[in-house]
Amino acid sequence: MNGDIQNLEEKFTNSYSESVEVPFQLFGEWLALAEKNEPNDPNAMSVATVDENGMPNVRMLLLKGYSPQGFVFYTNFESTKGREILAHPKVALCFHWKSLRRQVRVRGNVIHVTEDQADEYYNSRPRKSRIGAWASKQSRPLESRFALEKEVAKYAAKYAVGDIPRPEYWSGCILEPLEIEFWHDRAFRLHDRFVFKRDSAEDQWDKVRLYP
Repeated sequence: MNGDIQNLEEKFTNSYSESVEVPFQLFGEWLALAEKNEPNDPNAMSVATVDENGMPNVRMLLLKGYSPQGFVFYTNFESTKGREILAHPKVALCFHWKSLRRQVRVRGNVIHVTEDQADEYYNSRPRKSRIGAWASKQSRPLESRFALEKEVAKYAAKYAVGDIPRPEYWSGCILEPLEIEFWHDRAFRLHDRFVFKRDSAEDQWDKVRLYP
């Protein structure tokens, strides 16, 4: 672990010429380590939104990609989550890798993936998952499990052969981060915390070490 902390210090002190890349490079290294050590879903993250009254909502999703542009996930935009993102396109993420005693917190603004990107990812999903995207009226009341199974059977018959088109209401989000915090557990709760902040997606990062 001491070597990991030294590496974090080195990333933290990199020059501004690399400032756009640094937090994403560091995130990639931490995620790769999680992929080797976490038994289930190392790309799992909590996603927080707010409703029309400012009441927060949080749930677990899977990260489907990342780059210096941001963090990518997909959703049904007719779901509670989707409607809240459309109304208030500011989102927070949190990755917690318990076995590694690390977490990454992200806050920023949401933009949408392109139609081609959404199609490409949708078509990469298992066929039954694509059927499920049609069958599930996500977040809305469901009278019984049987009713859901009927919807699945209906769309399975409708798209029994050939391609399954992507529903118009199903697409992806890119969280363009304005803040990324890296947290690493240390003894006696004297944790290491480093935060990268910027005012817009075009700006360079300001880098600060925080008290635990």
